[in-house]
Amino acid sequence: MQEITEVWAIIRGLLDSQKLAVLSTQDHIQPYSNLVAFAATPDLKYLLFATTRATRKYANLLANSRVSILIDNRTNQAADFAEAAAVTVLGQAEEMQGTEPDQLLPVYLERHPYLRDFVTSPTCALFRVNVERYIVVTRFQDVREIFPGP
Repeated sequence: MQEITEVWAIIRGLLDSQKLAVLSTQDHIQPYSNLVAFAATPDLKYLLFATTRATRKYANLLANSRVSILIDNRTNQAADFAEAAAVTVLGQAEEMQGTEPDQLLPVYLERHPYLRDFVTSPTCALFRVNVERYIVVTRFQDVREIFPGP
């Protein structure tokens, strides 16, 4: 139980301290990665990000909703090998429709108020990633997996 609590604390710490993540999508042949501004819901069941509909990322998401998101705290120093932590989020991304953006947009804008014009533009899509699994790596090789609750 203590280990699970520690893993959740690492996840929460990374999600709270970092504003950018690496989103990986898949086209028909290969993976494609982008930096995205993200926000997590308080229960950590969902991650949110926005993209313009005219991007390769958006086309990839329409073709295959499976995504991987990497969030880390590296500093590009030698100490990272002992001290850096990273979490990989695996899940499915869905463009929010109907009234759902009205419910989750405040979560995103609380974290990124400077992106209000971008994310509310008619050319922008707000995505919700349904988190299926978190994979946490610390001390360069200590790997733990955890699944969000129902």
